[in-house]
Order: sequence, then structure tokens, then C-alpha cells
Amino acid sequence: MSTTQEQPRHASLPLLVLGQGRELATERGVECPGELPAPSDPGLVERARAAKAALGDRVFILGHHYQRDEVIEFADVMGDSFKLAKEAAARPDAPYIVFCGVHFMAESADILTADHQQIVLPDLAAGCSMADMAAISQVEDAWDDLAEMGVADHVIPVTYMNSAAAIKAFTGRRGGTICTSSNAKTAMKWAFDQRGGVEGQGKVLFLPDQHLGRNTAVRELGLSLQDCVVFDPHKPAGGLTREQVRAARVILWRGHCSVHGRFSLEAVDAARATIPDVKVIVHPECQYEVVQVADAVGSTEKIIQTIAAAPDGSSWAVGTELNLVRRLATMFPRQNIAFLEKNVCYCSTMNRIDLPHLVWALESLAAGRIINQITVDPDVAKWAKVALDQMLALPGDTSKD
Repeated sequence: MSTTQEQPRHASLPLLVLGQGRELATERGVECPGELPAPSDPGLVERARAAKAALGDRVFILGHHYQRDEVIEFADVMGDSFKLAKEAAARPDAPYIVFCGVHFMAESADILTADHQQIVLPDLAAGCSMADMAAISQVEDAWDDLAEMGVADHVIPVTYMNSAAAIKAFTGRRGGTICTSSNAKTAMKWAFDQRGGVEGQGKVLFLPDQHLGRNTAVRELGLSLQDCVVFDPHKPAGGLTREQVRAARVILWRGHCSVHGRFSLEAVDAARATIPDVKVIVHPECQYEVVQVADAVGSTEKIIQTIAAAPDGSSWAVGTELNLVRRLATMFPRQNIAFLEKNVCYCSTMNRIDLPHLVWALESLAAGRIINQITVDPDVAKWAKVALDQMLALPGDTSKD
């Protein structure tokens, strides 16, 4: 007779409610406003089903990985931001695209879809704190500073997908490329190759996430931390001297993800002290020090794929958005999956897309009213698409967040 012994589950790391303390001296001082909103009225589920059924093939619903489960339930496809935009473009017969994500994602969908398709964002307040850290006026002023320092002709911009359409257009106008967290190495190497290669005299302006830029330059391309400088748009000339800019190889914009920037070395140590044989996996938007000590680093899709391929009973502390981490625990019950950080940080703007907003959007469309349509200025869209097309032309492009 054989017996099966259930794999012991580790105790979950303690989670502290947001809004009950800050660390102002660090990026962990970025506040997330309160707790996740309460679950929606169950009666809304039937309304959502009825509205979606009434629309039929006229609507295509996109759900980002960080969305709440009550929203993901109604998504026709789930994925990262660029994958979802491409999925929308691949459905030209659907006149309505409801993007359950944040504003820059809906902009990318509008850029890539046909003119007759209309992009709806259920809540216009669903923005992105990282994207908001790089306003087009700031970026244009920064470029003028680089020109005044005599280095602009040597600089190629590389802009992360998590950016406003206007920043993508800026990148297209100046011969740069967009990147995702999966292909940032390829994009940055391509940019250097336009100016003589990594060993040449060229420079990269990396927007808007300094951590992804630094991790890519140092960990992936072999540059040093000293080769990177941070341009602070709130200081004259970015807070940099002419000599610092001329000596730098990578000019990092002072931006970060309010979720991934919160993960700390202390959280990694706590996970390893609490969970036997744990593997720590984090997103490359995390701080350099955290990425350096993690067991694995990868985009949202890579995190999912890594855990899916891991052996039963393995333990993982995951450094990414909490909705996704909880979903992974449900998707892979034979794994022991914990959230890396004790300080809970949902993506607060992503979580603005809740079931009431989704029902409102769907019922409005079913009644012939288009609400919260996202449209990008044609000239901005044209140049943003130039930069996006350059990304798609990169060798071996995977284009995943």
C-alpha cells in the first residue's frame, strides 16, 4: 500500500495594509492609496455576462495580468501590454476594444489598430505612475539640455513600452526604438550599434524607468554602474554636469514603477529566512540591488513561464504585482508561492478597472454609447508607430513586458 504525503505549505509572509506608513527616504515612500477596493456586487456578474453576450463579436476585451480576477473573468485574452495591443490589432472585425489595463496601454492599442476600431478604457483614471514621471515637455527640455552640452548627436533614445504615446513619438522622431522588459537588452544594443557599438562613443537615453535601464546596461551589456547617470527632470540640466554627461554611456531618466520599486533587500532576506529552499524571482523593474541577489529575473511572461515549468513542491517568493502573484498561487497549486514584500502594493491605478466600471463600459456600448474612448493625435500616432515598428524590426524580438 502506498501513501501520498501532502507537501507542507509555508506560512505566508505578513502583509501590511497600505497607507499605514511610509519610508520617505526611499522609493518605498511612494504611497499606494489605501486597500484594494471591496469585491463588486455579485449581481454585476450577470449584468456583465448579459452585456457581453449582447455585443457578441463586436467587442473584444483585453485583460492585463495585473487586473483583478473579477475583471479577468470577462477578458477574451490575458497578457502583457504589448501582447494585448497586438491581439487587438489582430481582431479587425471587432469595432470595440475594451482595454482593461492603464492609459498608455490603451494608447498603444489605438496606434496599432485600424481606424474603424474604437478603444475604450473603462476608467480614465487608470493611469501609470511610471509613465507620468516623463512628461513630453520635460523630455523635450532634457533633449535641449543634452544638445547644449554637445552630446545630443551621440544619443539614441530607447523608451520603455510603459510610456505615454507622446514619449514614444519623441523616440520615433529621433531615430530611437521602443522596448519591453524582455527585449531591453536587444534594443539597447541596437541603439549603441547606431553610434559605433557598446565600445564606441554613443550614448543611450533610457526612458522612463531607471531600474530597467540600469539592470539592462550593467547586468546584460556589461557596462558599469559608473557608466550610468540619472537625469532628474526636476533639477536644472537634470542635476548633472557637462563632464558627467559626456563621460556617461547611459543616461537614465529618473522614473520608476511604484510597485516594483518597493521590493527591498530586507524582503529578500525575510523570504529566505521564512521559507525553506525558496527561490526568489523578480521583475527587472526592481532596484539593481534586489535584482542582483534574486535567483531569477524576468518579465511578467517569463515569471509565469518559469513557475509553470518548476517542479512540484518548489517554493517561490515572487517580486511583482500582488494580483498576479495571487493568481499564480491559484494557477499552480502544487507550488508554494508567496508575495515577496510584506508591504502590500497592488498597482493602484490598474485596480481602478473594477467590475462596476467594466459593466458600465459594456452596457454603454450595447446601448450604442461609446464612453471613455482613447484616441491618439494622428501625428503623435505616426511617429510613435515608427518607434514601435523599429522595435518589431529588432533581431530576435520577443516583445513581451
